[in-house]
Amino acid sequence: MKLNIAVLPGDGIGPEVTNQSIKVLNAIAEKFNHQFTYKHALMGAIAIDETGEPLPQKTLDICLDSDAILFGAIGDPKYDNNPNAKVRPEQGLLALRKALNLYTNIRPVKAYDALLDKSPLKEQIIKGADMVIYRELTSGIYFGKKYLSEDGTKASDDCAYTEEEISRITHEAFKAAEKRNNKVTLVDKANVLETSRLWRKVVSNIAKEYPSVELDFLFVDNAAMQMILNPKQFDVILTENMFGDIISDEASVIGGSIGLLASASTGNDKALFEPIHGSYPQAKGKGIANPIASILSSAMLLDHFGLTEEADVIREASEKSIELGICTPDLIPNSTYTTTNVGEFIEEYITNINELSLNSDNMEVGQSTII
Repeated sequence: MKLNIAVLPGDGIGPEVTNQSIKVLNAIAEKFNHQFTYKHALMGAIAIDETGEPLPQKTLDICLDSDAILFGAIGDPKYDNNPNAKVRPEQGLLALRKALNLYTNIRPVKAYDALLDKSPLKEQIIKGADMVIYRELTSGIYFGKKYLSEDGTKASDDCAYTEEEISRITHEAFKAAEKRNNKVTLVDKANVLETSRLWRKVVSNIAKEYPSVELDFLFVDNAAMQMILNPKQFDVILTENMFGDIISDEASVIGGSIGLLASASTGNDKALFEPIHGSYPQAKGKGIANPIASILSSAMLLDHFGLTEEADVIREASEKSIELGICTPDLIPNSTYTTTNVGEFIEEYITNINELSLNSDNMEVGQSTII
């Protein structure tokens, strides 16, 4: 298969982790006889610094001409710490989602057995947790009309949804549940919000088309509590934009590090793949950023194009690195493995998967030697 991939490394640790994903994708291309070509472009703070815009037209054009987009991270302290900044990095990502109509955000969350002790939650609570969050991405309060009074004493953000916006992501969530454990949990605030009541109505009607899938409802405050008390109850979580933003970040503690969580943002024509972590500017250039979330995002990219076997190889290699403790310090505090070391291990595992005998005592990572 030939794929043209737009690469938007972004800010902070984005370029470092994205570089490792490209290594891994190239290893897959070589092993399975695919052809992946990459075109790099600016977005975020780096784009503002160079062009004055968080999403330059040139970048948007590259994305429109691509089959998929691999994205790193966005944000910089000089903008993050200045609430009065009129042009901000995150505006670029929001604008890209809207321009490409990427209305569905998909975030898998899994508790890895080798990392159960890394989570702040008790092992018996998280062991076996495996869910996927479907978050609506192009509507709701983030895209609603915003108002600030002239004297600066009153503000509002409108939250609006249409039946069509709810329906299209709901079908995707139910189809995903049919391939998993046949359960969808709608997270809303239907006891208070009119938009949530519309969500319940639309989702309940659509659920009748999927008789094998159980539909459950949770108010978002209870869902946040249940995510900590009993995350194993969840299979597919379906929710609106802001609730999904909060719930999915909360879920990151289950795996032990936000550096493990990948995501896909999909629409009718285009798809973007990114780790859910931020730009982590404190780690920039230090080689301590965890690349696994970005690498697993590249696996989701392959899934999107039906390359399931290839995607599974990436997931297997990533889990092997975790199992053997070839991890960055966010997972193992005294680890001497770098961002590049982890990427190179996963790359070499893919390249030599049928020839390797692996244990933690016979490896030299980053020197093309894994015995």
